[in-house]
Amino acid sequence: MVSMEDNELMTRVGPGTPAGELLRRYWHPICPTAELSERSPKKRIRVLGEDLVLFRDGQGRHGLVSEQCAHRSVSLYYGFIEADGLRCPYHGWKYDVSGRCIEQPFEPEASPLKNKACQSGYKVQALGGLFWAYMGPDPAPLLPRWSPLVSTAGVRRICVLPQLQCNWLQIMENSVDTTHTYYLHGHMMQVQGMGDRAAYYYRPIEDYDFEVVKEDTWTGVRKIRTYGGERAEKELGHPVIFPCILLSPQRADLVMHCRMPIDDTHTQIFRYEFKPGVSGDGSDLEHPPVEYVKPFKDEGGDFHLKTFGSQDAMAWETQGPVADRSREHLGVSDRGIALYRRMLREQIALVQSGKEPAGLIRDPAKNREIVIAVSQGQARMAREMKQAG
Repeated sequence: MVSMEDNELMTRVGPGTPAGELLRRYWHPICPTAELSERSPKKRIRVLGEDLVLFRDGQGRHGLVSEQCAHRSVSLYYGFIEADGLRCPYHGWKYDVSGRCIEQPFEPEASPLKNKACQSGYKVQALGGLFWAYMGPDPAPLLPRWSPLVSTAGVRRICVLPQLQCNWLQIMENSVDTTHTYYLHGHMMQVQGMGDRAAYYYRPIEDYDFEVVKEDTWTGVRKIRTYGGERAEKELGHPVIFPCILLSPQRADLVMHCRMPIDDTHTQIFRYEFKPGVSGDGSDLEHPPVEYVKPFKDEGGDFHLKTFGSQDAMAWETQGPVADRSREHLGVSDRGIALYRRMLREQIALVQSGKEPAGLIRDPAKNREIVIAVSQGQARMAREMKQAG
């Protein structure tokens, strides 16, 4: 059972909140790069409870600034793109990509107001066909170069899932919950006559294991299941990269599930699919194909439950916009959830004490290409890369 105070501590993501300040120490994906173009150089973004505008100025530089103008709070989304920034549509105040006010028509040239009227501006980088934002204090850590984002030994695509009407922590707790797969996915598919899609999960399970991983380039939880019976099998493990990424195998593919907390009650997931060993023309390194996944609900507003995505979304959303953990009763099979919560509280406490949380990368030598194994083949690749230096 979690107290209401601890529940608030772990779930709230806005500026100044304990979890929000922790999450701002990491890079978060905010949208596919394909959503910004010369014809459409602006996009509204809501992330960690802040309303922002992502834009590209006339020189091709990208900025991420507060949506409301510092002058009279009009939306900059409707502003004018110019060579050196974004001009407000109301009175013409102009901001560069860092959020600095660089022009104030109708104000004295030497007015100190220009230095006061700055927008909140955040760092934004493009990698692997996604824009990533860092909203924390300087100096920013390096944007992690996860193997699916940068590897030339395969092809990739981005799937944008429907926006989820629930808090981010409900989704991350599901990532360290190994037992839900038996009924939520295996049994659910079986009773709907799709047993072939459920075979992997619909087997006797004899053991679970979890380990906290703290390596040079990532920190998180590796969940490992051992399946018993005639086809006894122990997984290499699905890594949960703290705080908001899950890596998992999907047939021969490697899938990164990147979760972006929009605010306290909404979450966006970008599913990044990488097919190793498939050759391409290299264009997908910067511009992967993007698919927008169909809604998880039917026309009547009920979850259709025909896909793993719909099944997961049902389990996450029906807990409520922010799950009330003071009402729950965890069992021994929920120890992965307890472990993740303990890690989350520990990292929040580190930030509150003025220290740096785990998993940030600052050494470029450790950020060339980060391979985290979810299969035996990938484990060999990781060992070879480490030996090669």
